[in-house]
Amino acid sequence: MKFIDIHAHVQFAAYDADRDEVVARAREAGVGMINVGTQQDTSKTAVELAHAYPDIAWATVALHPVHTSKSYHDKKEIGEGGEEFTSRGEVFDYDFYKKLGADPKVIGIGECGLDYYRLTDETKAKQQETFIKHIELANELKKPLMLHIRQAYEDALDILQKHAKIRGDVHFFAGEWITAKKFLDLGFTLSFTGVITFTHDYNEVVKNTPLDMILAETDSPYITPEPLRGKRNEPANVKYVVQRIAELKNLPLEEVEKAVVANAKRVFNI
Repeated sequence: MKFIDIHAHVQFAAYDADRDEVVARAREAGVGMINVGTQQDTSKTAVELAHAYPDIAWATVALHPVHTSKSYHDKKEIGEGGEEFTSRGEVFDYDFYKKLGADPKVIGIGECGLDYYRLTDETKAKQQETFIKHIELANELKKPLMLHIRQAYEDALDILQKHAKIRGDVHFFAGEWITAKKFLDLGFTLSFTGVITFTHDYNEVVKNTPLDMILAETDSPYITPEPLRGKRNEPANVKYVVQRIAELKNLPLEEVEKAVVANAKRVFNI
């Protein structure tokens, strides 16, 4: 593998018409992928996909924080390439995710965490309670966390410091360097998406983050990088993220490619 897209959703309905072709393009480009569960159904299909393509696919399983309550999410909120949807809401079933998470193709628990974009006291409390249960599951299974944190970094850090016995990755990190350093000091890697190819907001974080603590992802089907913005994203496009990381860190592309793959293998025990 020349690349590993550590956070994709190729099991989503956005790929129902051409999933095999998407995987084939990833394989041709030398891209391995971790497909990330967000509810029971998408966690289950992520695992099935990992078994269908065992040479290049792995899975994580979890209940995404936005799915802990019934809520509406529009295209702008989800990101480029997203569709409007209403979350039906799901109660975290520890035993279900424990059984699914024990599968050898499951290399992490996530995406789990906190998302305060739409918030009430009730949803905040429910998200925090569910996040702690995910951490307890990761501790029990001894598998790393795939974190989703939006507008809630300090609360997430507090919960992790109190409950997490294992580490993992902060998916789609979008905070400032002062916050990034807190996660790095705690032992978590940071992963970056195609957003770094079309905004300078995270240049400082990418430049300052040690190379051995950086991962690359697409968050497919969302956040398509330049030069393909406006199209549905897919794992093969992770190369553009890695290229931008190399540019920002002023390092040879080959060195960054090798490091990012080595980091993914180390964090997720691939």
